[in-house]
Amino acid sequence: TICVQSGTTTELNLTDQFRAKGIDFTPLVFADIDATYQAYQDGRCDAVTSDRSQLASRRTPMPDPSAHVLLDAVLSKEPLGPEVPLGDDQWFNIVKWTVFATIEAEELGITQDNVDSMTTSTNPVVTRLLGAEGGLASYLSLDDGWVVNVIKAVGNYGEIYDRNLGPGTPFDIPRGLNDLWTNGGLLYAPPYR
Repeated sequence: TICVQSGTTTELNLTDQFRAKGIDFTPLVFADIDATYQAYQDGRCDAVTSDRSQLASRRTPMPDPSAHVLLDAVLSKEPLGPEVPLGDDQWFNIVKWTVFATIEAEELGITQDNVDSMTTSTNPVVTRLLGAEGGLASYLSLDDGWVVNVIKAVGNYGEIYDRNLGPGTPFDIPRGLNDLWTNGGLLYAPPYR
């Protein structure tokens, strides 16, 4: 018996994967996410399914988090990211390029601690990213130093991930496919041109 929230892609993915593998199961379906996890904690189901980040965040406040295992099996691809209102193209582009900037900064070794010293780099990829040349900021109606400000404030993608989800956090979620392409993951940013 597996607890799952109704009307979600998780419910569909669970059914598809178990059917494809010929595994019998009983879904215990709830309209509310809190009720889903409460049923799991009450022992009404053998497992609960959702995206990995939700599972980790819901496990953390349980009385004994170590008594609950996140399985390595992934039933589906469920990319998560920032959301912006439809039709606000300028804000969409700013958010999109901010995420790309943090990914590119990680790939280039630019961190919260060294971003100021990196502004004098002779690497043209670094100088474009950090606004010394290239003019991407003007297309976004931002100041040339906007990426420097972002990295100073929150760090690169890896720093953000590690601080919120990685080792030393209650979640301790390995990066896996959420790592840079150079480390076997899927993350890369388009060129800043």
